[in-house]
Amino acid sequence: MAALFFIHAPRTILGLLFLVSAIDGFWAMATGQHLIHPPVSPAGMLFEQGLQASGFFWPFLKTVNLVGGLSLLFNVAPAFGLALIAPVMATIVLFHVFLNPQGLPLAAILVVTGLMLVIAYRDRYAPMFR
Repeated sequence: MAALFFIHAPRTILGLLFLVSAIDGFWAMATGQHLIHPPVSPAGMLFEQGLQASGFFWPFLKTVNLVGGLSLLFNVAPAFGLALIAPVMATIVLFHVFLNPQGLPLAAILVVTGLMLVIAYRDRYAPMFR
């Protein structure tokens, strides 16, 4: 029973985080306003504005967030969903470490839940390293 908690809880937390991020991103694209307003440093704001100004990367990123988040949340190919969002998670963690330290608690949540799921799904990732 406890083992299931250590899989379902981080999977649900990550799924919700990435689903909310996708919804917020698509809302911002449609309306020009974010639904969520976390504190962002000036350097962090410039980074986000650069991603949005590219014209293609922001919608791509939010689509990846949506697919990965839904995969985790609904437990449909969750190891694939985690692999899909892993580079996004790494970027978010580095973003908060170097550009926006106010978000370090979020980065810690991503690291802990991500590592818990990597361990839980290690048998699915093992063939990639043979």
